[in-house]
Amino acid sequence: MKTKILVLLTLILFSFYGYAADKKIYTWKDKNGAVVFSDTPKVGAQEVKLTSQILSMPTTNTSILDETKPIAKKSFKIEVASPANEETVRENTGSVYVTSRVSPRFENGFKIQLFVDGTAYSAPGSSSTFALRNVDRGEHSLQVKLYDPKGNVLSVSPTSVFFMHRQSAL
Repeated sequence: MKTKILVLLTLILFSFYGYAADKKIYTWKDKNGAVVFSDTPKVGAQEVKLTSQILSMPTTNTSILDETKPIAKKSFKIEVASPANEETVRENTGSVYVTSRVSPRFENGFKIQLFVDGTAYSAPGSSSTFALRNVDRGEHSLQVKLYDPKGNVLSVSPTSVFFMHRQSAL
């Protein structure tokens, strides 16, 4: 009884092996140029000759998929947003808040430095807003510079002028 079952199982296994070996595989390229494999023939398809039961596809050059485009260098622009050019600031304490605007977007590691009347107001920092205190009466010029993380100047704003109006001490 055991031998009959063993013989039957062996015959079944060989019949599957023979069935799989009789299958034919066809290949062609579709309208997009992709290689297609099928067991159903199609006009223009070529039969793939299998030399073993292990099917391996040839390697395909995928280097076109790894295309790295050169990174376009961004052109940054910085400007004094407030006070507006030729604006009069009326503040008896002499306080002025200077804000700058960077475009495109301000990036991590960038620094901004404010110049008042041609002199650096403070060391370059990450804030785009500056608070000036006790500014004297009269005309003052403002300019801001944008630096990259390595300290290279990326952009310099045009000079902006404002007028400080304070009550006279007399």
